[in-house]
Amino acid sequence: MVTIRLSRAGTKKKPFYHVVVTDSRNKRDGRLIERLGFYNPMATGRDVPIKLDVERINYWLSQGAQTSVRVRKIIKDNASEAA
Repeated sequence: MVTIRLSRAGTKKKPFYHVVVTDSRNKRDGRLIERLGFYNPMATGRDVPIKLDVERINYWLSQGAQTSVRVRKIIKDNASEAA
């Protein structure tokens, strides 16, 4: 099954996540199909905390992709300002 989930990047104690489309059998930071944006929970000042390609997310959801719980919450909370 194809899933939309977070892939961790960044350094120790400073997480940064890419929102990616991948096969659910792949590792968290393994092979991906497409990168759809990013989520920076540690953003301060002028740093952008979230950027999503809502158009591509809607495409993948229409193709039957499932979102992880956290990505679903991020999309719901920030869909209007992420475009």
